[in-house]
Amino acid sequence: MWFLFYTVIALVLLGVVAASATWWRFRRQQEQLERGEIVSADKVNPVDMECCGQHEVCEKDSLLAAVSRDVEYYNDEELDRFRGRAGDAYSEEECDEFRDILYTMRDDEVAGWVRSLQLRYVNLPDEVKDEVFLIVGERRGQ
Repeated sequence: MWFLFYTVIALVLLGVVAASATWWRFRRQQEQLERGEIVSADKVNPVDMECCGQHEVCEKDSLLAAVSRDVEYYNDEELDRFRGRAGDAYSEEECDEFRDILYTMRDDEVAGWVRSLQLRYVNLPDEVKDEVFLIVGERRGQ
């Protein structure tokens, strides 16, 4: 019985502290606004509309095919002829085909492109994988 009583008191005190902190922040912002130190009372950070925020890692930055089952083509239909080929079985000219597509797309499209290739059973050439990982890694670091 006493445990319940103390829990209720603790929750009420926590609510009072939270309300006080909110009130104090609001008053401070109003004072800064009146003095001209800030232009707006609340600044809202823009939200990336492509990322839903429901995942630990945004799907658009993920290289895992399991994240999405939608096959999306990036003007790379000709790569379907490599379906099932091992990553170490590409010639230099074939690797250059992958590079041409890779370097003509935006950085934010690379992860989706790799997922699309995985869903289409097209393995990246081993020579191109490091370049893809570098681009995706730099994008995640932003």
